[in-house]
Amino acid sequence: MAGKILIIDDDKSTVDNVSSLLKKRGFEVFEAYCAQGGLRQAYSNQPDLVMLDVILPDKDGWEICRQLREMSDMPIIFLSARNDKSDIIKGLDLGADDYIIKPPHDDELVARIHARLRRSPRTSLSEELIFNHGDFRINFMNREVWIRKTLRHLTPKEFNLLAVLVRNAGRVVTRAELVTEAWGEEYSDAIDSLKLYIHYLRQKLEINPQQPEYILTSRGVGYRFVKR
Repeated sequence: MAGKILIIDDDKSTVDNVSSLLKKRGFEVFEAYCAQGGLRQAYSNQPDLVMLDVILPDKDGWEICRQLREMSDMPIIFLSARNDKSDIIKGLDLGADDYIIKPPHDDELVARIHARLRRSPRTSLSEELIFNHGDFRINFMNREVWIRKTLRHLTPKEFNLLAVLVRNAGRVVTRAELVTEAWGEEYSDAIDSLKLYIHYLRQKLEINPQQPEYILTSRGVGYRFVKR
């Protein structure tokens, strides 16, 4: 078997055509026609690569790309009819590994998939991560954070920041990297707001926000999530 591919696209003809092609080339293929269904398939089937459309009925592909990137470095390829250069740049800035315009050429599509799989180590998607003997739990599918068995309400921006920090647990994430990975390239000039959002997170997560245990500051560089 060449590998496991997940296709997330609400266009049935595209899914049928690409799925048929990949199965003939030896891939195991999973199909989803909406964003939430695609996320569930990603967690349950642990694909080696995801092919993702931009336009989906429940969430756009940009947001799904962000959510997948919160949990894994597995290859993501946008397959979209949107061929504007700004869309291609946005997809790549969000963390996608490639952007292919519909309809794809069969041999080129398979070659690009093989290229991405060769360059990427096998990684798994984690629906939930648990630290500190269960005192800290983050569920990426439900976008929930539990601290000492208490659900803490985070805004979407706060959750996205925390997800990037947790996925890079133990490593200092620079301020610029944190902003662009969590909120997108369009927020690259929002670094001045980051300190305020880190303050909000500490108020919600830490026993003593003045002496944080989870989110530490690396002065002059960025922030680090401490796993215990």
